[in-house]
Amino acid sequence: MGSTPTPGREAGTVRRRAALLATAALVAPLAACATAEAGPPTLTWYINPDSGGQSRIAEQCTEESGGAYAIETALLPRDAPGQREQLIRRLAANDASIDIMSLDPPYIPEFANAGFLAPIPDDVAEAVTQDVAEGAVAGATFRDELVTVPFWANTQLLWYRTSVAEAAGLDMTQPVTWDEIVQAAADQGKTVAVQGVRAESLTVWVNALVESAGGHVLGDPEAEEGADIAPSLDTDAGRRAAEVIATLADAGVGGPQLANANEDINASMFEDDEQAGFMVNWPFVWPRANGAVESGSLDPSVVEDYGWALYPQVDEGQESRPPYGGINLGVGAFSEHVDLAFEAVQCIVDPARQAEYFVSDGNPPSSLVAFDDPEVQEAFPMADVIRDSLQNAAPRPQTQFYNEVSTSLQRTWHAPGSVSPDTSPREADELIEAVLSGEALL
Repeated sequence: MGSTPTPGREAGTVRRRAALLATAALVAPLAACATAEAGPPTLTWYINPDSGGQSRIAEQCTEESGGAYAIETALLPRDAPGQREQLIRRLAANDASIDIMSLDPPYIPEFANAGFLAPIPDDVAEAVTQDVAEGAVAGATFRDELVTVPFWANTQLLWYRTSVAEAAGLDMTQPVTWDEIVQAAADQGKTVAVQGVRAESLTVWVNALVESAGGHVLGDPEAEEGADIAPSLDTDAGRRAAEVIATLADAGVGGPQLANANEDINASMFEDDEQAGFMVNWPFVWPRANGAVESGSLDPSVVEDYGWALYPQVDEGQESRPPYGGINLGVGAFSEHVDLAFEAVQCIVDPARQAEYFVSDGNPPSSLVAFDDPEVQEAFPMADVIRDSLQNAAPRPQTQFYNEVSTSLQRTWHAPGSVSPDTSPREADELIEAVLSGEALL
């Protein structure tokens, strides 16, 4: 004989069933998460804008990992200061999503000093500096320690019109000086295109001149306290650098836009068949000019007149120290997959991959052997000169206070027409010292 359920027992059964359903609802998404996490870890690589090469490399290394990891890219702002600001803010909050980051070399000391970069294991450091340009290794080092991995490196060459150099009687197979090219341009009514705009490119020019004259912008850039960093522009080297700028400006060969000229404006000037003579600029000018020929906007005879050589000497017989730029790879200190990130970085900087990236995106490799690639040699007939330049390239001051130093220098050495060896170096030293000691604000 069956029993009739009482209201209390029926209510209890309903409650138990409801609890079981609720538990099932919670377990289902947790099980799904567990299944998702069972796959390979995803490494996020924060990249600077390019022509798609870094995203392609991420796909290649994901495939080559054999399922050990997957790399996805996240795009940073176009300009270097914007890239720095975004990364600094996130790393200051211990953001674990930053596994790998493409870093502009001048900001590397700041990231390293703040503890935002994971230490590079000794075996990795040895592997990623094998057959790498000396300038690139120097730019990846802070306080005698490799803190980032050289990826692609960049340097400026002296570009010239062969017709102008021949008319001036210059032997471009030998080093030439700034005074010689300024005089050659003045004699023929031609231009010497330089970056005179009040921006980072002006700091690049000044630093290269000071280094080429045998000096440094800062005496002890790696000091921990700003007050202990001694600016050293008010020296023979700093005054000689200022003299080069003053001579160029006084000769009137910098063109009407000298005070606002950046790399793109200079490239356009150099494509002008009427006034172009000489230019210091990065290798991007070569694929740019050839692209213009292909589109029909530039006559082929213009590019046929292009020549290239090592950066000009400040003083005859003293080897020049060309600018160094590019991108290095840092591994985030707060990444949950540091070991895998370093494994991925080694895949990214493989010399063959750097060579392919140079051909596809126009960014030179830090690997010296990558320059021997036949496709590199065909696409960039000046590849050997770029390699030689990178070997002697000088990084900008390796200090965590770089932003303050660069801004101070731009304020005191702009416009180029106002630069004087008697005043500009001293004024720069005074402002840098005041800013770093907290006595002045920018």
